[in-house]
Order: sequence, then C-alpha cells, then structure tokens
Amino acid sequence: MVHHSGSIQSFKQQKGMHTSISEIPKEKSLKPSRRSLPCLAQSQTHPINLNHFLSVPLSPEPKPDVEVLTQGISTSCSLLPPQTDDGRDLYMEESEVTTCETRTDEPFLLQKPVTRAKLEARTDSFQRKNPAHSSGLFFRDGKKRIDYILVYKKSSPQVEKRCTFEKNLRAEGLMLEKEPSLTNNDIMFVKVHAPWDTLCKYAEQMNIRMPFRKKCYFTDWKSKTLRSRFHRRCHQIKSWLPRNPMKLDKEALPDLEETDCYTAPFSRARMHHFTINNRGTFFSNSTRSRIVHHVLQRTKYEDGKSKMGINRLLGNNTYEAAFPPHEGGYKSRHPIKTHGPQNHRHLLYERWARWGMWYKYQPLDLIRRYFGEKIGLYFAWLGWYTGMLIPAALVGVFVFLYGLFTMDSSQVSKEICEANTTIMCPMCEETCEPWTLSDSCVYAKVTHLFDNGGTVFFAIFMAIWATVFLEFWKRRRAELTYDWDLIDWEEEEEELRPQFEAKYSRVERVNPISGKPEPFQPFSDKLSRLMVSVSGIFFMISLVLTAVFAVVVFRLIVMEKFASFNWKFVKKNWQFATSGTGVCINFMIIMSLNVVYEKVAYLLTNLEHPRTESEWENSFALKMFLFQFVNLNSSTFYIAFFLGRFAGRPGKYNKLFNRWRLEECHPSGCLIDLCLQMGVIMFFKQIWNNFMELGYPLLQNWWSRRKIKKGGGGGGGGQNVENKNQLPQWDKDWNLQPMNAHGLVDEYLEMVLQFGFTTIFVAAFPLAPLLALLNNIIEIRLDAYKFVTQWRRPMPARATDIGIWHGILEGIGVLAVITNAFVIAITSDYIPRFVYAFKYGPCVDKGHHHEDECLQGYVNSSLAVFDMGEIMNSSQSRYCRYRDYRAPPWNSVPYEFTLQFWHVLAARLAFIIVFEHLVFGIKSFIAYLIPDMPRDLCDRMRREKYLMQEMMYEAELEHLQKERRKNGRRYHHEWP
Repeated sequence: MVHHSGSIQSFKQQKGMHTSISEIPKEKSLKPSRRSLPCLAQSQTHPINLNHFLSVPLSPEPKPDVEVLTQGISTSCSLLPPQTDDGRDLYMEESEVTTCETRTDEPFLLQKPVTRAKLEARTDSFQRKNPAHSSGLFFRDGKKRIDYILVYKKSSPQVEKRCTFEKNLRAEGLMLEKEPSLTNNDIMFVKVHAPWDTLCKYAEQMNIRMPFRKKCYFTDWKSKTLRSRFHRRCHQIKSWLPRNPMKLDKEALPDLEETDCYTAPFSRARMHHFTINNRGTFFSNSTRSRIVHHVLQRTKYEDGKSKMGINRLLGNNTYEAAFPPHEGGYKSRHPIKTHGPQNHRHLLYERWARWGMWYKYQPLDLIRRYFGEKIGLYFAWLGWYTGMLIPAALVGVFVFLYGLFTMDSSQVSKEICEANTTIMCPMCEETCEPWTLSDSCVYAKVTHLFDNGGTVFFAIFMAIWATVFLEFWKRRRAELTYDWDLIDWEEEEEELRPQFEAKYSRVERVNPISGKPEPFQPFSDKLSRLMVSVSGIFFMISLVLTAVFAVVVFRLIVMEKFASFNWKFVKKNWQFATSGTGVCINFMIIMSLNVVYEKVAYLLTNLEHPRTESEWENSFALKMFLFQFVNLNSSTFYIAFFLGRFAGRPGKYNKLFNRWRLEECHPSGCLIDLCLQMGVIMFFKQIWNNFMELGYPLLQNWWSRRKIKKGGGGGGGGQNVENKNQLPQWDKDWNLQPMNAHGLVDEYLEMVLQFGFTTIFVAAFPLAPLLALLNNIIEIRLDAYKFVTQWRRPMPARATDIGIWHGILEGIGVLAVITNAFVIAITSDYIPRFVYAFKYGPCVDKGHHHEDECLQGYVNSSLAVFDMGEIMNSSQSRYCRYRDYRAPPWNSVPYEFTLQFWHVLAARLAFIIVFEHLVFGIKSFIAYLIPDMPRDLCDRMRREKYLMQEMMYEAELEHLQKERRKNGRRYHHEWP
C-alpha cells in the first residue's frame, strides 16, 4: 500500500535542460556491462527478485558522448548511424538520406545502399551476440530501454514533418533508433528512449510522485492501546481459520518499490531526499512511457502554435501508430511456480488473465503499475460491482425459488388451471374462436414465478442496494486514490484538441488559468452547434420509437396468425409464440441500430467541436448512453406500461389503422411478457458483446499471424517467419490490435447498461442480478485476457474517478425507484390482488387469514362478461369473459367501469406515492450515514502529512550537515 504524504510543498529548481537542435547526441556503442543489469532485472526476473537489484548500489548509467555540430549544417532527420562493435554501419534508411541530402558530414551518410539481405544477415548476427536486443526491449547496445514505439510507412509522403518532429525529439533529450519490420518491407519502427536527465527533468515538470522515505505505520503510535490489542487478537483468531481461497498468494506477486515508501513530488534540487538505489528501475516502465508520451504530445513538427503533438501526426498519416511496448511475452516454456515470471506481463497473465483465476481477487496494484491508474480504476470498479452483485443475486434467487415452490399452491394459478368451463372471448374477430381459460394454465404458473409476494420486497431491496453500492464505491475509490497517490493529484491543464485549434485559430482569447492566448469558440457558434446536435439526438430517438412501433405492428399481425394457426401446439401457446418472436425481432433491430448510433454519436460530437479530449469523451459517452439506453429499453417500457392498457373491450376494440386489434394482457397479467423481453435481450446481448470483445480481436490477430507466416505482412512483403518468437517485441506489438479508439467508453457503457437492466425493471425479472453476476465473472477475465494478450499496451494514463459514469449511475438509481414503483403498481397484479383480498374477498369480515384463502374467487372477480350475440347477429346469446372491471351486459349501464376498478386505480396511485417516498427516504438516510471517506483514512492522511514534514526537515538538515563536514566547516545542530 502506498502511503500518501498529503499536501506537501514540492521543492523545484528550474534548470535549463533543453538541448539545442544543433547539439544532437551521437551515440557510441557500449559493450554490455553490469551497469545495464538493473534494467534487465525489472522485466525479466522472478517475483521474489523483481526488485532484488533495487538494494544493490550501482553507479549511474554512462552518458553518451555529445558531438557539437556547427549551426550552418542542416540536421538529418535520420538517426546517427548505429554501429556494431567492429565499427561497421548496421542500418540507415535510404529514403531518409535522400530526403535530407543537404547534410555534408560524411560520417552521417551511407556511401552505398545496404541491401535487405545484408541487413538481415547483420541483424541476425548482432542478435546472436546481444540476447537483450533479440528480446525487443532495448536498443541495439542492450542497455537503453525502449520506452515508446513509433511506426510509419516508408511510402508515406509526410517525410519532412517526420524529419522535423524526430529532430525536435532529440533536441528535447530523447534518443531514437530505427529498425525495419521483419514482416513488412514498408514498415519502419522508431524506438524511443528517455535518458536519466530527461526523465528527471520532465518528472519534475509533471509533478510525478516518487518514493521519498521508508514508511512509518500509522498504528505505531497507538500500538499499546486497547484497540490495537483487540486487532491483534482478531488477527490471531483469523490466522487459525482456513485461508481465503479467493486471495492471491502474496509470494506470487512482486513487492513493488513504491508500496513501502512515502512519496513526494520529484525535484532535482532535492534529489538526495529520494530513495534512488538504482537509476534504471527508479522510474517504472509505465512512468517512463507516460513521460515520453508527455514529450511526444508537446513537440512541434512545423512552425506554428498548433503544429505539435503525436496525435496530429497520427491523424495526418505521418505515423501509423504510437504505443509503449509490452514488457515481453505473456507465456513461458517453464512453469511459473518453479521458474517464476519472465516479466510483469507474464505475471499478469498467470495471476489475473487466465480463465482458471476466475474466482481470485484482482492484483490491482500490479494492474495499475502496468496499465496506469485509469485502467486500474476501471477494473477496480468492475470488481467492486461484481462483488456487490453477489448479495443481490442471492436475494433474487431466493425470490425466484419462493415463486417456484409456491407455483402449484398459488390460488390464482389453481383457479386458472381449473377453469374448464370459463369461455374466453376470441382473440380476433374473423377467424379466431373462443377459447377456454384453462388452456393458459402453464402461462399462469410461469407468471407466478416472477409475480409473487416477494416482488415488492425485492424491488425495495434493489433500490437500497444501488445506493449502498454507489456510496461504498466512493469509500473504495477514496482508499484507492490514497494508496495510488492520487489524493493531491490535479489533472494538469488539458491540451486543446487539434480539430478545435484548426477551426477557431483566428479567434483568440486569454486563458484565465495559464494567461496565454488560445483559440476561442464564440457563444453563438457553440449554441448553434449544440442545437444541431440536440436535434440529431432527438431525431435518432424518434428513429428508435419508429422501430418500436414497427415491432408493435408485427406483434399484432402474428398474434392473429398464431391464434388461428392450424397447428394445435402453436394455437394453444399463442401468447408465448407472439412474445418470443417479437422479442427476437426486436433484438435484431437493437443490434443493427447500435452500429448506426455509434457513427451518429461520433459525427455529432465532432460537430460540436469540444475544446479538450475530456470534454469530447464526456460528450460522446453521454450520447452513446442515451442512444443505447433508449434503444434497449424503449420496447421494454412499452410492454411494461402500455401493453394491454388501451385494448378496449369486446364489441368496441381499439384497432390500429382500423385493421389490427391492440394486444390484451393475459388473465394472469402482462408481467411474463416483460420478463421474457428482459431475459432474452439481456442473455443474447451479453453473449454478443463477449464475442465482439474477444472473438473479433482473436480473429484479426489470427489473420495477422497467418499473413506473417506466409510472408505477406500486410501487403508489403517481408520474411517468412515460421516462429512468432523470432520476432522482436515491437513487431509482435505492431501485429496486435490497438485499444478501442474511444478508450474505455465501450467498456463502461456495456456495464452501465447492464446496471440499468439489473435495477430498473428488476421487479419483473429477479434473476437479472444473477445473469449480471455470471456475465461479469466472465467479463473481468475476458477484459484482462484482451488487455494482456490481444491488445497493444495502452498509454498508462492517470485518473481519480470513473468520470461521467458515476453521475449516470446515480441517475439510473433514481430512475430505478420510479420504474419499479410503476411496474409493481401497473404491470404486476400485486395491487389488484391486494385490493380484492382486503375489500372484496372472503376474508373481509373474518379477520386475517392465509393469503390463498383470501384470494378465493379472484380470477372470476377480475374477468368481465360480454354477450357475443351483439357481434354475431344471432338470436342465441352466448357469454364470454375478458380481463377488465366492467359491468355485465344485463346491467342498467352495461360495460361501464365498476367500483372495484376505481378502488384498484386509487390503490395503485397511493402505492406509487408511498413506495417512492419510502424508498427515496431510505436511500437518502443511508447516503447520509455512509461518509465518502473512511474516518480512519482521514486520520491516517493527517498523521502522515505531519510525519512527512518532519522527515523532510530531518533529511534536509542531515544533508546540509554532511555538506559542511565535507567542506570542513564547523558542525552545528541548529538549522542553517
């Protein structure tokens, strides 16, 4: 656990570290020595000794010689020719030489073009001499670690921009080395390395927190208290109990360097304060990549305010890709238990991404170290959500089992199954015939599984569960931000999007934060674009409603067809047939429209021209959520609140286009239709999402490997590589799939939509939390496998929260209370049964009895009578029944609503008001009781802030006293 130092004033000393363009470092080949050993140790050691070399004091890495060139000679964009040990040139790109032919220095030019055959022969020879180079993690000298990879095509016309960009990168202190692809003749890799001085300079500018002093435990000062003794007793009792099988073995995970120290913002002026046992491993690989990415984002490739950044170069095809390399392979020929992991990627695969680890806790600290805090927070949130689904799934299963065990004994089901003489009105007026109520016996029993006495309890439980989940996630997030040194981290001022700069470069204003002029979007332009975007959103929502209307028409058509079907089985189960086919058609429409929505959301977001990347991501995420939420739930809302509500009555049915009669609810209610809708969509959508997340990258990577074996290499030719292990790491990573263009938006969107399914209509489908739990157990390992094995390593980014998704989750929690209240009151038959039992049933004057006894005669009470002679023009009067509360035809006012109808309506409205106020009150009270940050964490932060200030004072005093001793000055105890 990283112990946070609180708000500590960082000491900075700004020194001129910029290197002029004319002062380009010329690298000399250095033979591998013990000085390069710590770099190898970080990625190729066992978990026990991953940081073994941290305790070995080593001399700093040697600095390359610098050759000062004259100002009058133009600088070549190509790298200085790397040399082998015998001094011969290894490789230099011919096109770069011809482009920058103005250089006159003979050592910087190739006198003869190097053929690919000779080059490959020399490369193979060099790899045999240098095993570190063959791994693809270091430069050719085997000492300089590769921190970033740039990929470009030799045939790209943007040579001048690339020359200037790489020249300026060297001027910023980065070292570059080029390497051709072994699988594609047209691909060139640019390996980027950040030396120690460059890392220190930008670590200070970026306020990166680094290990400062050995930690002092917060509980040390109260170790003699009663509470501490109580904790020791509890720990002793826990040691006697069996070990939790879900916990990872601590010996299998490395003791990460920063987990044992306090941290403080890095400062070169106070470098002696920091725990620097080895310069090669002081900055982790993810930190090095983040620093290099920071430089790449701020380096110019042309003269101009906005002509900078790797993102713009990727956009105009100057470079094909830019990514940090993986730390090596994720598989090993030797077992990890006996030989240990080769690197952190291998360790993540064995202890996290394998399917056999599905029941284990996630190694969040290792995930955060390898992929960055932003991805680490996503997996922490996903794991927390999955763990919180366990109690919800258990309660949902208990409610379902209660309905299963009471299915045969239910009074409503009994009456429907025994109604052999109850004739129901025909479903259509031309070809359909009257049917017997007992024909829907199975339908009534299945309805009881989801519409029983536990429905109300489960709806209240899930509303409270959603609040508890979000409140405790805030506490969990606070602990993670403390452990990961994010408490005082403030996101630096974001760069403007290149598209925004290009659009509004003519209009400028002074930034109120930085005080620098920047492009400005006028309010009138912003408002007009926002109105167009909102209009596009409403248009797409209307398209969804049109699709829902089409599904409704389809259901009306097939309802009549199935009700008059010649096959007796289909004719008997026409309700299931109608609902099932309607749900399947609706699912296909949903998945088709999702593809359209993503493109429309992308176009509308770009039309708004958001100022920064975070604004673009939030706007895009909100649109995607609105589109997909409406797309998934619009048909569900129709079934829940509109199906059967406007059907009319026999003899006066409401018809669509004067042709198709509107659907009616089954005598046992419409809840089974809603349950079937949710179950089918939720089940098939999860299967489809899992296939697209893993199956699609697997197929693409398989196709890439197939082309590599055939020597195709993406159409550019290349070697016929039989064994993938022969490829260097940069070639392996290039053949992997890049992370989604929208980052984690797709990952969060899938889970948030699932959260909506789990909470909004959970009263109709109590098994939704169980399906979500099973899916998420697979989702965690699927995402882990995808990040570790199928995707290129994403840039390690920092974040303190899950962003806009937290607000969306809170909105879903509020909507869930409202919808569940309406589902229980309107869709479910809970309120009509309740009114009958306490107002019209046999138990009204006899006191409280068993529920089934009080519901005797309920089905007959809920069915009205219709005289079919009115529509058949027959002298014979034959009566049929239909679901409604209306007066019989022999009444003085036939077919008018009865008093029972108004009692049920009043009870429904009263239930909605009482349920919402009760649940919202409980939610607010629970949110008030649960603080966002644990009190123990607050006390720990305050104490560590105090301890940190004391340690800084003592360290500075000790350092100055040592300096005085060296200089021969008199020793004093006071502060100098």
